[in-house]
Amino acid sequence: MDDVDAVQAQIARTMLESGDWVTARLNGIAYLEKSPLVYWLMAISFSIFGVQDWAARIPIALSVIVLCWLTNRMGRWAFDARTGFYAGLSLSTCIGLFLFTRILIPDVILTTTIALAMWGFLRALEKEERRPKLWAYTFWAAIGTGLLLKGLIAAVFPIAVACLYLLFTKQLASIPRLRPVAGIVIALSIAAPWHLLATLRNPPYLDLTPTSEAGQYHGFFWFYFLNEHVFRFLNMRHPRDYNTVPRYLFWMFHLLWLFPWSVYLPGIVQLSYKPMDRAGRTRFLALCWIGFVLVFFTFSTTQEYYSMPIYPALALLIGCGMAANNRWTRVGSKILAVLAATSVIAIVIILWHVQGLPTPGDISNALTQNPDVYTLSLGHMGDLTLNSFAYLRLPLVVAGMAFLIGAIGAWRMRFLAIAAMMALFLNAARLALVVFDPYLSSRALGEAVMAAPPGQLIADNQYYTFSSIFFYTNRQALLLNGRVMNLEYGSYAPGAPDVFIDDAEFAELWKSSKRYYVLVEKPSLGRFENLVGKATLFSVKESGGKYLLTNHANLH
Repeated sequence: MDDVDAVQAQIARTMLESGDWVTARLNGIAYLEKSPLVYWLMAISFSIFGVQDWAARIPIALSVIVLCWLTNRMGRWAFDARTGFYAGLSLSTCIGLFLFTRILIPDVILTTTIALAMWGFLRALEKEERRPKLWAYTFWAAIGTGLLLKGLIAAVFPIAVACLYLLFTKQLASIPRLRPVAGIVIALSIAAPWHLLATLRNPPYLDLTPTSEAGQYHGFFWFYFLNEHVFRFLNMRHPRDYNTVPRYLFWMFHLLWLFPWSVYLPGIVQLSYKPMDRAGRTRFLALCWIGFVLVFFTFSTTQEYYSMPIYPALALLIGCGMAANNRWTRVGSKILAVLAATSVIAIVIILWHVQGLPTPGDISNALTQNPDVYTLSLGHMGDLTLNSFAYLRLPLVVAGMAFLIGAIGAWRMRFLAIAAMMALFLNAARLALVVFDPYLSSRALGEAVMAAPPGQLIADNQYYTFSSIFFYTNRQALLLNGRVMNLEYGSYAPGAPDVFIDDAEFAELWKSSKRYYVLVEKPSLGRFENLVGKATLFSVKESGGKYLLTNHANLH
């Protein structure tokens, strides 16, 4: 898809082809804000399977499987086989884990490292554990790996949760069991080499400028540690290429992210959290785990998927609530049955409303546009109109069948039927993504570029809007008024390529004898007609409300 999805894949491809595995680059510009492990994993996948969109997704897909298996194993170890199974089942079939792994972001891999660190922590403290040293080193190795995925929170979260747990349970004297000195050496031996190399290759080395301003370049160290960590936390970062979710929604959305299994959350209130046995200790750690991460982001900028690291902890508690089979479990099942039945009725009403409606072109013809919220994961949901559901008849029918199965299964308290509901519903969501493909991706325009005569690509506004084109064509582009967002900082680095042009420069290029192609969104067509004249804009391809135009009519 356009935006961050294709951006991540293209960075990995550039690393593989350039041989530079230290400094990420996008359109030739240094991209210094992210840790590299997810790029390395994708690049390795490309080297094995070739540069394909599906090959880019293999590391994320495998990480989801590992995370669900790990959650199951933690539940089996801490509680029993049935509870572990329910924990893994709830995590593997919840909405949030599906939704936030459709995009190539490293959060699910980070969540796996944090979950492994937490399990290593508990097992290192376990007096009956036969290999406490191994599990202590696992704790630190997971932290070191996480540092290469998403920066300092990979260390802050597990260490802070561990400290809170030890403090509240009065076990601070057990810190030596974690082998902190050797452990820190292990974590640093994993994470420090890349951080040092990135600092040395992108000077200045130790710039500590206390503000974040446009037009300034302070090297990797300042941008990665201060701008990306400190200033982002304080909402002082420039450029502000992110949005934020209101705090109350950030907390409440977990009922949606863990749906349908979140209906069993009330049942966890009756569980024991006293750290007197392995089950109690694990549940208490889960509370510390959930509480710290949510409070941390309550005082920071928040996006919907930022709290993914707590999903395993919530799944473990939900698994306990399901296994308890108490009054709350039965009430939750009845609530879920009603919600599923209501969803079936709503889908039937929508299908009745859109029957006979024409579906010309692709779904973009029936959508609105709300670009102000596209930095949120659910931003495109606001584009839906009632008429757009005419394009989604098959996904709606599949979703209706899923909810019918769920309504019957939940009323009879059949957890496997609920899981079957979610498996079918998530496949309905996948079918919907296929319908949305022309709108969310520019692959069709990329194919048109490849089939057209050679010429220089120009992208209107920011690179992210058409990023899938650059993945499918593997070409760089001139960016018209595109010195914004994630490419702004690296554009000021010494030796950065001059790929940014303004309206006047574009107009001069467009009048030349050389062939140019420009990528434009539909709302911007009028501006281009005023800029260079409608008669000089020749359409090559239109898809999903985006256009590929050229300055010469002859395409042969």
